Amino acid sequence: MTDRLPPLTALRAFDAAARHMSFAKAAAELNITPAALSFQIKSLEEHLGQPVFRRLNRAVELTEAGRTLAPGAADGFATLTTAWRNTRRLQDNTTLTVTAGPAFTAKWLAPRLYDFAQDHPEIELRLSASLRIMDFTRDEIDVAIRFGYGPDDGLFSQRLADEWMTPVMTPELAKQVKTPLDLAEITLLHDDSIRFLKPSCDWAAWFKAVDVNVDSSHGPRFSQADHAIDAALTGTGAVLARISLSHKELYDGRLVAPFATALTTKAHFRFICPKGAETRPQIKAFLVWIMKEAEKTRSFEEGRNFIASEDIQG
Repeated sequence: MTDRLPPLTALRAFDAAARHMSFAKAAAELNITPAALSFQIKSLEEHLGQPVFRRLNRAVELTEAGRTLAPGAADGFATLTTAWRNTRRLQDNTTLTVTAGPAFTAKWLAPRLYDFAQDHPEIELRLSASLRIMDFTRDEIDVAIRFGYGPDDGLFSQRLADEWMTPVMTPELAKQVKTPLDLAEITLLHDDSIRFLKPSCDWAAWFKAVDVNVDSSHGPRFSQADHAIDAALTGTGAVLARISLSHKELYDGRLVAPFATALTTKAHFRFICPKGAETRPQIKAFLVWIMKEAEKTRSFEEGRNFIASEDIQG
């Protein structure tokens, strides 16, 4: 018995026929005649020494050998197709696919994309807003913007900016708030997307940092950070907002941050791509641009009293 593989065309014909369970449909997919497909299947069976299909009157079904071979053939062609597609992508210096969380995409990337497009008209930028950790190869992603602690083993990873949180609200609502204790009289909005942070960076932690006893357990809760910020923009209440996601609204004056105290966390946004890919022209251009944009968030650091969440005692 030999492990020598049959011709690739025969395996491809088998894979298509096994997926469709129809020689006619498989032939149509491969753009060959049913007779040519039957010839390829017969060639594979001769190479194997046993049938992979049982021919019925108007249908076919897999034999035990066919059922054993089918999953591996499907996986093999899927892997080969992905590898071929990604290898061809190495020649493409004009398309850039970036994945980031919905909140970062809506509040950070989208408002700034016009500037990137103006500076780099040769690059076609594609955004995939998702909290799912995507695979660079399988999902055809060039760059990922991720928030958390890492590590990012085996990848190129660049820290974008430090993250900190402070209460923000509309200028109108801020007129009612002179001290941290006044926050007890307005609605507190909760961003539950950062509940995974350890230690916690929530309202309870912030009130501890300013040494004020306020029951912060009540108020609307949002699973997405941008939704919590949008609620604050309507004047519904105050949100303990991350600077990375509220910077644009603060810069435009639609939201204000009336208190100096801010909580810091070791979690941060990172620019991630496969090692070596950071030198590709479109990825390098995007990295340079996003680092410059991230630096702008430092404009609100002046005068802040930063307290590390790790230093807040329970």
